[in-house]
Amino acid sequence: MPTSFKIDKFHFNSDSILNGLPEKDLEVLKSNMISYKFKKEKMIFSEGTYPSGIFHLKKGKIKKYKTDRDGREHIIYVCNSGELLGYAALLSEEPYSDSAATLEDSILEFIPKDIFFNVLEKSQVLSTRLLKNLSHEFAVLENSIVNFAHKSVRERLALSLLILKEKFKDKTNPNASVEITLSREDLSNVVGTAVETLVRLLHNFKDEGLIKTEGRKIRIIDTKKLVKVANFY
Repeated sequence: MPTSFKIDKFHFNSDSILNGLPEKDLEVLKSNMISYKFKKEKMIFSEGTYPSGIFHLKKGKIKKYKTDRDGREHIIYVCNSGELLGYAALLSEEPYSDSAATLEDSILEFIPKDIFFNVLEKSQVLSTRLLKNLSHEFAVLENSIVNFAHKSVRERLALSLLILKEKFKDKTNPNASVEITLSREDLSNVVGTAVETLVRLLHNFKDEGLIKTEGRKIRIIDTKKLVKVANFY
């Protein structure tokens, strides 16, 4: 029976693309980045529109989601600080396959299309990393679909909380207590269930001693038991 949780299979790793890039390439990108501040719940880009560059999330959290015919959001991924957004659509010269919006006040750095492609043409390191990460992202989405498709709502909630716990960790203080701060609507859109069902299951998790809640904040108390509930191997 599992006793720990690894986020590797649920994390895009795009934060590694720029880390350790040759200094001259990194300098070109950094010197041409345009910084933007976004308030919570602001749209970054919309599904079906075309990219004019890529985004580097300097600070904050972003939800990537698709919207169904009834207008309901299905959150497919939560981006953390350091990650890149929109480069898959830019490379394929296709419209965005999903939408992105802030979950909290965020700072994004925009790299224009021509600057990005100019560096990409000259940098073997950057092109290799992009290809590697695109392959990894495909594997992440495939893994997420398989894991969520065959799980009950209770199991999906447990797995989602484990993933989000890793996302909400303080990178500067990894031993600090982690508080997952999401609206109940956003969390229900991550899990893929109704808000009423989510609230009931969270209450059950509290009664079982798995989590504690305060307003919209959720703190995991027993990770080992939550891994067991998630039926994660």
